[in-house]
Amino acid sequence: MAPSVAVENLNPKVLKCEYAVRGEIVIHAQRLQQQLQTQPGSLPFDEILFCNIGNPQSLGQQPVTFFREVLALCDHPCLLEKEETKSLFSADAISRAKQILATIPGRATGAYSHSQGIKGLRDAIAAGITSRDGFPANADDIFITDGASPGVHMMMQLLIRNEKDGILCPIPQYPLYSASIALHGGALVPYYLDEKTGWGLEISDLKKQLEDARSKGIDVRALVVINPGNPTGQVLAEDNQYDIVKFCKNEGLVLLADEVYQENIYVDNKKFNSFKKIARSMGYGEDDLPLVSFQSVSKGYYGECGKRGGYMEITGFSAPVREQIYKVASVNLCSNITGQILASLVMNPPKVGDESYASYKAEKDGILQSLARRAKVRLVAFLL
Repeated sequence: MAPSVAVENLNPKVLKCEYAVRGEIVIHAQRLQQQLQTQPGSLPFDEILFCNIGNPQSLGQQPVTFFREVLALCDHPCLLEKEETKSLFSADAISRAKQILATIPGRATGAYSHSQGIKGLRDAIAAGITSRDGFPANADDIFITDGASPGVHMMMQLLIRNEKDGILCPIPQYPLYSASIALHGGALVPYYLDEKTGWGLEISDLKKQLEDARSKGIDVRALVVINPGNPTGQVLAEDNQYDIVKFCKNEGLVLLADEVYQENIYVDNKKFNSFKKIARSMGYGEDDLPLVSFQSVSKGYYGECGKRGGYMEITGFSAPVREQIYKVASVNLCSNITGQILASLVMNPPKVGDESYASYKAEKDGILQSLARRAKVRLVAFLL
């Protein structure tokens, strides 16, 4: 009798989905690693370093002390009652942990939370966005997620109804987008970044790709923009961002802004501006443009990949649509509390005058300088 489950009768959307950063090359490397463990000396090298994904702590990057102190105190709050804690932890880490625990029902980091995330932590994230952009943010617009990826999947699930629904995506791109579009049964509509102009995004190319897709019967629902770019590292100019916002507004597209690399800028005289900041500076209000901004604790200088923290900020959606987004989030119950706390800390790190500020700034600057140095080394090696 034929097996009840075989590749041939699996969901074709799963079969179509490809995710190269954890694909065949990685699987082969894992086999070689196993061989090194069971047969030492059988290969002409002693160790394998997995560089398929950004995973800095696996390569020796140390976590930021302040973040980990706060997490430790939140996870084991009885430490706050011990006198010796004052000599082991910084005063602002103790204060921040108490502040965070006061927002968590029962002070229990092992409990479920609100499906959007703990309200007090969303308040902190909204305050951090407000400080960054100079425009107000609302905690009710924040959905804390297990990294940025679940937020991306949530939006694809929301927007893609069938194979005729398309998403404009940059090429080259991080394969999360092509994989999630395939997994949810949509159509990837590519637009090509121009290496000659510093991997810029040309509106004329966007328009051409959009019109071509529509001529084939594809209903293009959204535009994905990765800024700063992955894998290209480009940082979009403000004028380019203005044009992108106008394009989405005029064409009725949701703007999906992947902004997880906002701390990773290695180009001289470039500055990160969130798309929400750009839209508000153009006079677009809360209801004028459907915009989703993604952030993650895995990137930047934090590198807390395994903690799985992040958020998406959703603006410009009607109340009935927001209810559906909340419903999808509720199906997943909630994101992990450790990641929620980290997301709030990333958006509200120590400030001048705090006991931890000097050490925090030294750690942050050291990590970013190291990342910039390695980025330039890789660029030179590529050019050679």
